[in-house]
Amino acid sequence: MNAPTLLLAQLTLILVACRLCGFLLKRIGQPPVIGEMAAGLLLGPIVFGAWLPDAHAVVFAQQSLPALSGLATVGVALFMFLVGLELRAPEGTRAQVRSAVFVGGLGVVVPLLLGLAISPFLYDRYAPEGVGFWPFALFVAAAMSVTAFPVLARILKDRNLTRSLPGRLALGAAVIDDACVWIFLALVLALTRGDTPFQALFTVLGGIGLVAVVFLVLKPLYARLLRDRASDDEMRASTFAWVIIGCMACAAAAEWIELHAVFGAFLFGACLPRHERLLHALVKRIEPVAVVFLMPVVFALAGQNTTAHAFAGAGAGALIIVLLVAITGKIVGCAAGARLSGHGWRDSLAVGSLMNARGLMELIVIKIGFEAGVIGPELFTMLFVMTLVTTFMASPLVSAFYQKDGFVVGPPGFEPGTKGL
Repeated sequence: MNAPTLLLAQLTLILVACRLCGFLLKRIGQPPVIGEMAAGLLLGPIVFGAWLPDAHAVVFAQQSLPALSGLATVGVALFMFLVGLELRAPEGTRAQVRSAVFVGGLGVVVPLLLGLAISPFLYDRYAPEGVGFWPFALFVAAAMSVTAFPVLARILKDRNLTRSLPGRLALGAAVIDDACVWIFLALVLALTRGDTPFQALFTVLGGIGLVAVVFLVLKPLYARLLRDRASDDEMRASTFAWVIIGCMACAAAAEWIELHAVFGAFLFGACLPRHERLLHALVKRIEPVAVVFLMPVVFALAGQNTTAHAFAGAGAGALIIVLLVAITGKIVGCAAGARLSGHGWRDSLAVGSLMNARGLMELIVIKIGFEAGVIGPELFTMLFVMTLVTTFMASPLVSAFYQKDGFVVGPPGFEPGTKGL
């Protein structure tokens, strides 16, 4: 099978598997993205490779993966551009913003500390050769602290909870949480990839320089370019082209300074004007390609990095520890932040349950760590499973903890006035 034919066959299989798994998860009231992520795991060595090893070796031959990797890099960059574009500072009264800071802050600190606490146990067994303890431990801590802002927003939208107290609080806290985690992760990568103090300094200073260029040069330039150029339904092709050029250039700059393309794309999205017409016009053009077509490639490639050996011997115990730390750290930390802000236990636990959803953001984080050589396939597999479990848990836990107008919140399509789950 020649290379173009193989690539097209890979894309067909990936898209079909993601569509089917997404449909099944949607039928049980879960965001389709969870099913699409699970499809990536199924297409890897653990399921497809174990069930049909010869077919798996042909379809996902090692020499064919660089082509998929290139598509995945573009997909992740476009997705993170959309995340940056949709990012908004916490809104509301001073008390509401203060509550969001409490929830977001403790939602990072508590899982981060717990991640550091289990790192000595994980380091001895799962750290790749040559990786120092602190880069490994700090990455594990960062991975425990992630919240999936896009998945969280989707869950709230599906359940009509966007304007609810837990919904508004979780959205504000997730912005703070993700901003802290991405900054922290950038520093971890600078330490990891800096074999010498000069290289580490180059990455740190390069990151600061990139932020300065994006917000001091590109922000006013694009504000002028995009002024009155977007309508509710369309954007000029030439204007759209310049937006894509800016996104790709920032992503390339981030790769050059040895961070990751996602940082540059995210910063560029965050620097664009904050108005809904522009957001709608860009999402309408980019989301079908980035989310529907390219992100399934990311899931499938991530699945190829998994290994069944992760669960052999002490692996099952390590997975349980990872799950307990991830779930406890996030729910307890965020719920404590909400409770300290004066909210009731039900609302606080609902917020903690929402913030526990890690989704695609976590998958991007662990993919970055794996590509940087900070973690190996065994720990990558465990963190992949943790991502699926914690994201799947969010909707049922919110339904269990949060009551609206005296009724338990049900799955999408649930009608008020009936009993809950």
